[in-house]
Amino acid sequence: MPKLKTNRGAAKRFKFTATGKVKRKKVGMRHHLTLKNRTRKRRLRHPAVLNPTEARVAHALVPYK
Repeated sequence: MPKLKTNRGAAKRFKFTATGKVKRKKVGMRHHLTLKNRTRKRRLRHPAVLNPTEARVAHALVPYK
């Protein structure tokens, strides 16, 4: 069976934990930051975890993590 190709865009966006969960960056920290309050920006700093359904798709796009 041939090797699978990694989706390079997905490989740059997702990080995988040792237990198989998928971490991603939250959206909204690129521009218009003066309009957002301090609490909101602090919450956006921390990574989010994909739900199991979306995690299966991410694992398929990045097969060799």
